[in-house]
Amino acid sequence: MTLPDRRSVLALGAAGLACLAVSPSALPAHAQGFTPGLVYAVGQKFDKSFNEGALAGAERFKAASGVPYLEYLPASTAQFAQAVTSLLRRGVTDLATIGFYYAAPLAMLAPKHPAVRFTLVDAVVEAANVQSVTFKEQEGSFLVGVLAALASQSGTVGFIGALDIPLIRKFIAGFEQGARHARPDATVLVNFVGTTPAAFNDPTTGAEVAKAQFQRGADVVFAGAGVSNFGIFAATNDAGRLAIGVDSNQNHLYPGRILTSMLKRVDLAVESAFQAGRVGRWTPGVRALGLAEGGVDYAVDENNRSLLTPAMLEAVEAARRDIVARRITVTA
Repeated sequence: MTLPDRRSVLALGAAGLACLAVSPSALPAHAQGFTPGLVYAVGQKFDKSFNEGALAGAERFKAASGVPYLEYLPASTAQFAQAVTSLLRRGVTDLATIGFYYAAPLAMLAPKHPAVRFTLVDAVVEAANVQSVTFKEQEGSFLVGVLAALASQSGTVGFIGALDIPLIRKFIAGFEQGARHARPDATVLVNFVGTTPAAFNDPTTGAEVAKAQFQRGADVVFAGAGVSNFGIFAATNDAGRLAIGVDSNQNHLYPGRILTSMLKRVDLAVESAFQAGRVGRWTPGVRALGLAEGGVDYAVDENNRSLLTPAMLEAVEAARRDIVARRITVTA
């Protein structure tokens, strides 16, 4: 991922994590038995999105520390307990779980394993041994909403979510506010791929929803649908329109057709949880990561730089400064 130099907050976040890497001899006594583990979201490990972001964070931790990690990719949400049990039997002491739908089963399992440090990404569980990492998706979505509205020739932009849940509504709220901040007369279409978590893994329906939005005049669509994004992007490419990726930098999937990607730094959440557990600095509670914390952003690289004019970049960076300075409040 290549971002403008001025976006140094992300580099600072990574540097802060790197400084936690210490030699084994300097580790506290408990860390000698430290074994990290990762339970992915249901779907594909290499999804160019949420799971792959978690994988990148775990791999970066492994490269920096020399400590390997164990992993489990459930075939369905019903396999969560099986995944946790399997990893704990293999000695995992610090377990990162990726996905909002793991909140309920984790709330039941965590108290049964008080010595294990659980990190839940994308939802909140209140327990003495759970750290919940959430994101201010609305702030990152505001920025890509600004870019979408300014790039649109029709004045109509769209959001395609996997399913209608509070988490996805945060993306929608920020996107709509950002689009209308840049262009008050913008029309924002909203549709969903499905009604169950399977909607995150349905590229065929994703493509059909995108085509329907194009027929209604949308020429830029923000795809927030996991693996279903692949279908949305393909339809966008075929129609000669523009799309916006999500979670990881997806610009390279269709160079010149993906306007930008709304970054959600799952990689930092996983890496920092493992580093903190390793050096004895892990704490339970809730962490909410937004623009100020380097938890969300938008991606600029060689695949989309030509799509972003100086005026567009000036407008989106002004919006960033105003959000961080709290001159703009993005409601969820």
